[in-house]
Amino acid sequence: MKLLLVVAAVLAVASCASISLEDLEFHAWKLKFERSYHSPSEEAHRRQIWLNNRKFVLVHNILADQGLKSYRLGMTYFADMENEEYKRVISQGCLHSFNASLPRRGSTFFRLRLPEGTDLPDTVDWRDKGYVTDVKDQKQCGSCWAFSATGSLEGQHFRKTGKLVSLSEQQLVDCSGDYGNEGCGGGWMDSAFQYIQENGGIDTEESYPYEAEDGKCRYNPDNIGATSTGYTDVSKGDEDALKEAVATIGPVSVAIDASQMSFQFYESGVYNEPQCSSLQLDHGVLAVGYGTEDGNDYWLVKNSWGLEWGVKGYIKMSRNKSNQCGIATAASYPLV
Repeated sequence: MKLLLVVAAVLAVASCASISLEDLEFHAWKLKFERSYHSPSEEAHRRQIWLNNRKFVLVHNILADQGLKSYRLGMTYFADMENEEYKRVISQGCLHSFNASLPRRGSTFFRLRLPEGTDLPDTVDWRDKGYVTDVKDQKQCGSCWAFSATGSLEGQHFRKTGKLVSLSEQQLVDCSGDYGNEGCGGGWMDSAFQYIQENGGIDTEESYPYEAEDGKCRYNPDNIGATSTGYTDVSKGDEDALKEAVATIGPVSVAIDASQMSFQFYESGVYNEPQCSSLQLDHGVLAVGYGTEDGNDYWLVKNSWGLEWGVKGYIKMSRNKSNQCGIATAASYPLV
């Protein structure tokens, strides 16, 4: 129904003889993402940014069509934002700074455990095994860390019980402040795991739904959906250890650099961004598998920006490229 309304609105605009293709596309984009502006001057400003970004996307995709890029870009929710503004919006303190050399209370460490020469599967996708809930949307709240943490625990809870339960990110936003998290102002996955362990569990999403804003803690032990006995940090920067963890354990929480324009507009393919940092990490996501596409090794990553970003909320990030974007710098998962 929403798609029909968008089409009808665009056709109505198109009936004006003087409308340009760019204006048609901009109008369709605004309708798709329900974007409105406070004044004509603000709309003109945003339209110009949108046009500049459209040129960036078109040039990139021409290179992709020629086989010079392994991924394609699209006009995402962030298309009327300059890159600096986008970085402020997506980070909002989303991930706090960390010192990966210091062990956290209650953590253990995952290093390569299988005998040398042991073969791991060429492809892993835990969605096919029932470990992964639907893609969620953190909205305008710096709570990526909470979605990454619940995603990993949802997988481990399924591994132990055979039941996939969607867990409450809002509880982590509201209740884990004593563990260094700051709700929509940012946090860290390990701190969320530590809170869940010492709290005795986390409520279901159904009983404690997401609100995308800080609120009063309303945890109810009668509504616990999963518990945890601790967590494990994967060996820092070791993609082989991360591969083994993903292959043998399940979905793993990871922190990445998501600040590049290419990430802002990612649409499909294997994301390869040499400018990515392996240390300046600003976004928490979930590695749910890995594989190879057209000769390009990738990590299959679940984001928390809704279904309209990437491949229905997912991105394939380069694997075996010297820990590109820091995907193996601060990986961890809860123990159940």
